Amino acid sequence: MRADFERVKLLAESWRPEAVLAWAFSSYGDDVALATGMGVEGMALLDIAHRINPNVKVFTGDTELLFPETYDLIDRVESRYGIKIERLYSEMTPRDQERVYGKVLWASDPDQCCNLRKVEPLRRKLATLDAWVTAIRRDQTSARAGIRKVEWDPKFDLVKISPLADWTRERVWSYVLEHDVPYNPLHDRNYPSIGCTHCTRAVSPGEDQRAGRWSGFGKTECGLHAPSSPASPQLVQLTAAAGDD
Repeated sequence: MRADFERVKLLAESWRPEAVLAWAFSSYGDDVALATGMGVEGMALLDIAHRINPNVKVFTGDTELLFPETYDLIDRVESRYGIKIERLYSEMTPRDQERVYGKVLWASDPDQCCNLRKVEPLRRKLATLDAWVTAIRRDQTSARAGIRKVEWDPKFDLVKISPLADWTRERVWSYVLEHDVPYNPLHDRNYPSIGCTHCTRAVSPGEDQRAGRWSGFGKTECGLHAPSSPASPQLVQLTAAAGDD
């Protein structure tokens, strides 16, 4: 089984997103789901996935601190595709968090805030799956530069699948506009990367695409996507045999 997985890791690098997703759905069935932060990459990936599998499982992290435009997009996507997006919540409400950590944890310790409101809810969800699908790309941040389309996720102990790993932002937008895929209108207002209201701002001309996230902290990741690492021995139990696509 391990040898089959290593073979797929190599083969998948030459596959189009449709082929990667087809392999994921056939290999993992109900034990794979698509994660989206409702950014433009996630919208493109959801559209591609839905064309292959109309019953695709989709979830998003709801920090309860998102922009109104993001919540509206969730409603529009559910209506457009006839799906229900599962929302992952922190075990602490914003009020509980304020009582324990103070009023503006995102300003004093954004890593802790992200851990409470994003990472831990995701960890609980991924513990129920054998594989997850993400819309991250190699050219987004240095931490993502080494991702593969199919790999073992050592942070959460399951298979991680990134069909758009080798796409550029321009290619993502080309797909979204060509297929009339719904997207967050904040993207049209100089918000290339969108998170929580307190930790996201518009970027100025010439700034990095993720400069508007956690501005002033030198932080570009919320902690969901760790660098690649060697495959876990648990793949022997978790990974289905894979063939050519």
